[in-house]
Order: sequence, then structure tokens, then C-alpha cells
Amino acid sequence: TAVEHARTLSRVKRSRLDSGNKVAVVLGAQWGDEGKGKVVDLLATESDIVCRCQGGNNAGHTVVVEGTEYDFHLLPSGIINTKCISLIGEYSRPAVLILFFEIEKKLKNFCLKGWEKRLVISDRAHIVFDFHQALDGMQELQRQAQEGKNIGTTKKGIGPTYCCKASRTGLRICDLLADFKEFSTKFKSLAQQYQSMYPLLKVDVEGELKKLKEYAERIRPMVRDGVYFMYDAIHGPPKKILVEGANAALLDIDFGTYPFVTSSNCTVGGVCTGLGIPPAYIGDVYGVSKAYTTRVGIGAFPTEQVNAIGELLQTRGHEVGVTTGRKRRCGWLDLVILRYAHMINGFTAIALTKLDILDVLDEIKVAIAYKLNGKRIPHFPANMEVLQKVDVEYEVFPGWKTDTSAARKWNDLPPKAQNYIRFVENHIGVPSK
Repeated sequence: TAVEHARTLSRVKRSRLDSGNKVAVVLGAQWGDEGKGKVVDLLATESDIVCRCQGGNNAGHTVVVEGTEYDFHLLPSGIINTKCISLIGEYSRPAVLILFFEIEKKLKNFCLKGWEKRLVISDRAHIVFDFHQALDGMQELQRQAQEGKNIGTTKKGIGPTYCCKASRTGLRICDLLADFKEFSTKFKSLAQQYQSMYPLLKVDVEGELKKLKEYAERIRPMVRDGVYFMYDAIHGPPKKILVEGANAALLDIDFGTYPFVTSSNCTVGGVCTGLGIPPAYIGDVYGVSKAYTTRVGIGAFPTEQVNAIGELLQTRGHEVGVTTGRKRRCGWLDLVILRYAHMINGFTAIALTKLDILDVLDEIKVAIAYKLNGKRIPHFPANMEVLQKVDVEYEVFPGWKTDTSAARKWNDLPPKAQNYIRFVENHIGVPSK
């Protein structure tokens, strides 16, 4: 009967969901730079696949393994693990020339063998061209000249490439590897379109096409259909699959501190759209947060400390952007933004990094609420002019004044540090792990 048929289908669906491999996700819970690469490297030692789902070479992840420091911008941090496949997904933006620069300068120089068999690139990934990067820098200069302020982008061409995608003029890896004559025609048309809008934009069309044709053949063995690759990974034999988020919740194009944000969805929804996987297969979601707060570039920052405390955090924490080389702005831990990030992402755990930077402080403040005109506001403001005006309500903790850099388990931490962490957990309703 129809009822029995429906019940059978329901059982089949439940069985498929129960038997599929869940995908663990690592996401930034602040404005980026929280140490996601370190957390991914830790989890990647037990992972079979590590995926990048969004962004591009505007995100720098630093990993130190056996005394060697690697800083990756396009490559997933899991590439260091010789037993792990690394995937650059649909919603990532590879700049082909930069990708091979990373491969040749990082992987070959550090003698990482077999990387070419462990790197997979989705054929649906959009390509960042040299003129996208030049245009990004020009647009920043225009904003500064016209409005007296810029967005503070990394000038890596990510925004212009996402614009191409949204206007349906973008070119993808699958286009590069198909008919190169057709690809060249589309590339020239795209370059001409941008040159007509920006007369000062210079594009070496033939020079870039020559390089792209060369790299197309080198990249071809690594390119796969990303949707089928992920489907097979989820529904095949047991595997541990890990997603390495770039940027962070407060930089999300929809939910971040707009307009001072990146151009992609760096919250959990971006994992599904960036890799073509159903939400039902999302497993643990780890939100990475520093034990204080940092931000690179322009925009509201309620807990920023433009004083000796901010300078101490910047110096002790070596707070310099991996991609930009800019000093990071520093301030107290903001639980308002952590709660907000949790609302969007549904964190199953928080990875709290750089606790030891606070070791020398006599007292430590934590933001627990924002006030506007003397009244608490129950939400994180969408409007940045409003966010600039909020007053911060703090909880004050005594410093533990003990070196915690050697701590490897919970009981190694002094009681005052434990109290600090427990307060964070209880306030946002997520355990630390």
C-alpha cells in the first residue's frame, strides 16, 4: 500500500543518514586569525580528508610541525599529513598562479612528497585572475579617495571574483580544462569588460593566457568533480572528513560586520554550499576563539584596547596578519560576539586558543553585554554605526599570574584560569574542548 511504501522509504532514508560519514567542521568564531590552522592540524592527524570550502588566498593559516613553520593561503592545512587527501572545494577561489607558487615554494622546498596525489581541486571552483587582484587594490584606493575610508581587504582579488560569479561572467576550473580557445575568448571578453569600467586597469591578456595554458595541464590530474567526490566520501567506507573554514563568523558576507567583511559565507552554511553536501551530514562544529579578541583592518571593535593592555596582547601574542603583515588590533574577549557566532553556527565545542598570552595580567576583563543609551541590548547590532556607539559591560576576573604555556590537560591549569574558561563556557552555552 501507499502507507507501507512511505514507511519503507522513510526507513531507507534514515538508514542512509545513519550510515553516512559525518563531516567535522572548524570555523572562526571571531574576526579571523583565531588559530584555525593549528586546530585543523591537530584534527588532521586522524582525518582522511581535509577540505577548504570558501574564500581564497586571502586567508593565511600557520602550522608548525616538528619545528618547521608552514603558512598556507590556498592549500588546506591537512596537506602536511601524508595519509590525508586535501580538497579545494567549489566555493573556494584558487588563483592558479599563486596555487602553484605555494606548491613549489612550500611543498617542494619542505620536501613533502606525494602531495600531487593528495591534492584534489573541484572543477566548479572559480578562478582568481591577476586583474582581479589589481582591481581589488584599485577599488580600495577609490574608496579611500571618495569616502575617506576603505574596507581593508587583503587585495587578493577575492571580492571582484565573487562579483564575477554573481554576475555570471566568472570562469571556473572546468572552463580552463575544456576548450582553451573558448576559454580564451571568454577571458578576453571579461578583461575587456573590466577595462571599459576601469580605464586605468592594465591587463596583460596574452601573457596571462600563456601562463594559464601551461598551468592548465599541470593542474589537470588534480581536478575532480567535487560533488561526486564528497558524495563518495560521505557514503563510502568509514572516513573522517574535516572542513577547514577560512575567515570567521564576524567576517561573513551576510552575518558579519558588514560592509567590513569578506566576500564569502564563512559560517556553517558555507560548508554545505561550498562543498555540495547536505546539512544532515554536518557533525561536530568546532568554533575557534582566542582567549581575547583581535581584528585586522577597519571596522567597529567594541572591546578594543588602544592602550598598554592592547599593546601587551599584540606583542605577547605576536599579532601580525599572516596574509597582510598588518598588526592586529587587540582587546578583551567579547562574549556577545561569541554568543552571536554560536547562534548562527551551532557550535558543539569551542577551541579556546592563546590562553597563555593572558598569564601576566593582574586582572582580566570579559565583555558580557552591550548597552545603548544606558540600556542593555539583547542582540548583536546589524548596523555598524550603532555598534560603534555601544558601551561594553564587563565581568572582571583576577589574573592567575602563572605560566600556562606548558599545560597539556585541564588539571595543569591554575584554578583562576579554570574559572575563566568555565565562565566562558557557561555564558555562551558551549563546552570548550
